[in-house]
Amino acid sequence: VKTKCENKAENKSKEQKGKFMKIIEGGVTAAQGFEAAGIEAAIKYQNRKDMAMVYSKTPCRAAGVFTSNVVKAAPVLWDREIVENSPAVHAVIVNSGIANACTGKAGYECCRQTAEKTAQLLKISPDAVLVASTGVIGNQIPLDKLLAGVEKLAAARADTQEAGTLAAEAIMTTDTVSKQAAVQIELGGRTVTVGGMCKGSGMIHPNMCTMLAFVTTDAAISRELLQEALREDVTDTFNMISVDGDTSTNDTLVALANGMAGNPEITCKNADYARFKEALGYINTTLAKKMAGDGEGATALFETKVIHADTKENARILSKSVIGSSLCKAAIFGHDANFGRFLCALGYSGVQFDPEKIELYFQNAEKSILIYKDGSALDYSEEEAAQVLASPEVTVLVDMHMGDAEATAWGCDLSYEYVKINADYRS
Repeated sequence: VKTKCENKAENKSKEQKGKFMKIIEGGVTAAQGFEAAGIEAAIKYQNRKDMAMVYSKTPCRAAGVFTSNVVKAAPVLWDREIVENSPAVHAVIVNSGIANACTGKAGYECCRQTAEKTAQLLKISPDAVLVASTGVIGNQIPLDKLLAGVEKLAAARADTQEAGTLAAEAIMTTDTVSKQAAVQIELGGRTVTVGGMCKGSGMIHPNMCTMLAFVTTDAAISRELLQEALREDVTDTFNMISVDGDTSTNDTLVALANGMAGNPEITCKNADYARFKEALGYINTTLAKKMAGDGEGATALFETKVIHADTKENARILSKSVIGSSLCKAAIFGHDANFGRFLCALGYSGVQFDPEKIELYFQNAEKSILIYKDGSALDYSEEEAAQVLASPEVTVLVDMHMGDAEATAWGCDLSYEYVKINADYRS
């Protein structure tokens, strides 16, 4: 049975969708009350930033989604406990270079001491501190360098856009660019900002991936609805990307809401909740696409959009099957209009459909070419199709002609450079 709030939201959602959203510059410091820092701690890397902090001046409601891998890194275990049981979160400490995964009791102790050091410096409780790590699995983090890094971060934190950028740069591993996004909406007559940063380039696969992502907002929203909004949104954002088919030990997506915008607190699924979810969806989709397009060795963002499927879940399965196929990814890299590979990936997805009824298109920003229809290839130009596939962003559109459901998945091409990067990653 729908609540009064849900009925109101349903009545207004279509007419208001996108109406209140303004894309702005920035990331985790875009929302009121948030500070960040990025510094060099020499934990593994030399002459580059490798530690970051995100800090809220006031307590935050926290929500989180973590790796589905049975092998979970120590920071994932620490953060899951904090998100589920701590009354508030104030800070996040992140290091890159060493993942603190498969490190036993010593790894968890490293998380505890990091939180205690942060708490001491910022005059907050240790259970208000989240930690995150990314990098090589199996190595212990040098605790002395980590704690010294916390001191530097506490001293360097600022609420500027530059500070947010430094933090986004400090969490990179094999990423080639930092990844940020921010947006503003109106809730209850107040301007609410949602911002975020993430890292991710390899060991990326649906069901959360080697990604660290941090979303900050000054919205006032209940902890329960923040968690529900985040968990639901992941299904069509971060869980719809794949670079290489590997699900990591460290995947962490955290959202922090400090309420400093002063909007009426969102406590039910009303129109404000719908608008907040739209803004959250924009941030998560933008960050997810940035990760997919920056896959290790990638030269192109590879998108598959399935339309007119019979169910939403089947549309998700079909689109993920295509972007996850090594042969399809290689075809994008080679600009090879071998449509049979894409049909094959659809066919082994597990979804039942009639291949005689579907249509398949190759698209870029300027052009759409119908490649396959009514069970056979059309008379398209191989040269023109190859030019489309050579674009920095390529879409394979599949019309199932079965219903009204649709879904989009994002990946990247598979290049020679991917093997090179991962063959010598530890060294």
